[in-house]
Amino acid sequence: MWTAWTWALLPSVIFWCTRWVWETSLAALLLAVIFWLTLTMVEKDGMQPWLMFGLLWGIAGLTNTALLSFLPVSGLWSWYHRAKLGKRSLGGVVLATIIFAACITPWLIRNYRTFGQLVFIRSNFGAELRLGNGPGADGTWMDYLHPTKNAAEMRRYRQLGELDYVAERKREALDYIRADYTRFAGLSSRRFIYYWGGLPKPSENPAFEVLRNSLFLASSVLAFWGLGRALRTHKPDVWLFVWLLLSYPLVYYFVFPHPRYRHPIEPELGILILYVISEVQRSRFGHSNPS
Repeated sequence: MWTAWTWALLPSVIFWCTRWVWETSLAALLLAVIFWLTLTMVEKDGMQPWLMFGLLWGIAGLTNTALLSFLPVSGLWSWYHRAKLGKRSLGGVVLATIIFAACITPWLIRNYRTFGQLVFIRSNFGAELRLGNGPGADGTWMDYLHPTKNAAEMRRYRQLGELDYVAERKREALDYIRADYTRFAGLSSRRFIYYWGGLPKPSENPAFEVLRNSLFLASSVLAFWGLGRALRTHKPDVWLFVWLLLSYPLVYYFVFPHPRYRHPIEPELGILILYVISEVQRSRFGHSNPS
């Protein structure tokens, strides 16, 4: 309950809802509902939960393909925990797969008709990889190379066409990575730190940037503290939180981080943060009142 209130009133959440016109808030909602459904699939019988599972994942995939990194985990989690209770899931998995495919197939057909070849939902991964890996890379988003901000890149984009442009940018990024794997490992380590600790960003008000990143880092530390405490005390279903935090952010360590890329998992991080705060309060109360 307190996580929900915190989520509703947190300034950073309000910022993404009102100032960034993108899929960010919808992605957070979809992932939160999918996470809840995954946790409760063990208790549910019949085909309706599986139908909802496939439908939600289909909508999520069309909303933000990065969310699909959690799909195998959530599906296997539901199957495994239902199997432990002796419940059958094969029919439900088949139904969910059909519903998921039915949701994304119209867009795949659209892509094939538009590009003349199969493109799975989005085509821009190679270009995004290049915006994080290339000469001048420092672990952040090199947005000055994006066609919307770089006239030369926009001309190149128009000359080559979307797929050829993306393929060329992907080749450039991979050549850069292969030239020095140690450098790439260092950049990926930086991206990991920036993803969880906040981006270094020049500002007219350095004190504000320090405060913002400090709060961002503090929320990550509290969430991982809560995760560690839940693991130590063997809280039910804590491993689903672990797999979410391992799978979803992974691609951003290799491409580039951005504060909004953490937003879809903020509800789950909020649960862990409020959990550890409540546990600390409970420990202090118990310590002050031994009886």
